[in-house]
Amino acid sequence: MLTMKTALLLITFVTFQVQAHAQNANDRPLITVSGQAEVRVPPDEIVFNLSVESVDKNMLTAKNQTDASVREILAIARRNNVKDEEVQTSYISVEPRYNVDDLDYEQRRAVKREFVGYRVSKTIAVRLRDITRFDALLSDVLKAGVTRVTNVEFRDSQIRKHRDQARAMAIKAAQEKARLLAGEIGQGIGPAYSITEGTSDYPPRALNQNVVGVAASLSGQDSDSAIAPGLISITAQVTVSFRLQ
Repeated sequence: MLTMKTALLLITFVTFQVQAHAQNANDRPLITVSGQAEVRVPPDEIVFNLSVESVDKNMLTAKNQTDASVREILAIARRNNVKDEEVQTSYISVEPRYNVDDLDYEQRRAVKREFVGYRVSKTIAVRLRDITRFDALLSDVLKAGVTRVTNVEFRDSQIRKHRDQARAMAIKAAQEKARLLAGEIGQGIGPAYSITEGTSDYPPRALNQNVVGVAASLSGQDSDSAIAPGLISITAQVTVSFRLQ
C-alpha cells in the first residue's frame, strides 16, 4: 500500500521526467537565420489635402465664399472620376484675424492692432485613383481658390498583396541561407522550429510639403507631367530556426 510520502515522491519523479524530456527536446541543435526581401512597385493612387480659406469682416460672407470654392472643388473632383466617398471634408475652422497676427512681438508694438475679418477655412481630403489625372486636377482646383495643397502621398492600393509577396520571398531567402550555412559544416536542415516576423517597412513616397508654388506653374503648360511618383518599397524580414540534421 502506498503511503502519502511514497505517492508524493512518485509524482515528483514523474514530473521531473516530463520536464527533462521537454528540455531535451528544446535543446536539439538548431540553426537560426534571418531573411529579408523587398518588393518595389509603382504607386497607383494619390492621397492629398486641399485647403480653402476666405477672410471677410462679415462672417457669413466669408463662409459663403469658402463654401462656393468647396462646391467647385467637389465638381472638379467628379469630373476627374473621383467618387464621392473618396472626398471628405477633414477640417473646418472659423477664427477672427487681426493685422498683427503674423508679426513678431517687436513688430506688433509698432503697429496698431486692427480687426481684419473672420477667416473661414476648410480642408478637403482627396483620394485620386488615376494618378495620370493629378496635374490636370491640381491646376483646376488652384483656379477654384485652393490656397494650400499638403500631405501628398503616393500609395499602393494592393499593399497587402505585395506585403504577402515580400514575406514569402523573405522566408525563401532564410531557408536558402540556412541550407547554405549548414552545408558548409556537412549538415542539412530539417523542419522549421520557429518563425518570427520582423517589422515590415512601408515608406510611401510622400511629398509632405506645400506644392502650390510648383503646381501653379503647371497651368498653361503643355509639357509632360512634372510629378515623379517613383516606386514604393515594401520590405519584409523574418527570423527562422531550423533543426539541424
